[in-house]
Amino acid sequence: MAGRSDYQSTADEAAHLFSDNLRWGLDDSIWQLYGIPGQPATVLIKDGVVVDSWYGALDAPELRSRLEFLAQS
Repeated sequence: MAGRSDYQSTADEAAHLFSDNLRWGLDDSIWQLYGIPGQPATVLIKDGVVVDSWYGALDAPELRSRLEFLAQS
């Protein structure tokens, strides 16, 4: 998770949304690393390899399909 806000606001929100067992990072370079132009954007990574990515929202069936593909790949 990277946020396009000030660092403290993003860190506070992440602490509220995520538990310690979910890895996330506050690093603005991640936007460029994954070619993300803005939010919402999603990148699915498995074993260090980008499996899928998209910009914008998906409906529940499409999101489920992509996550199932990730689990099977």
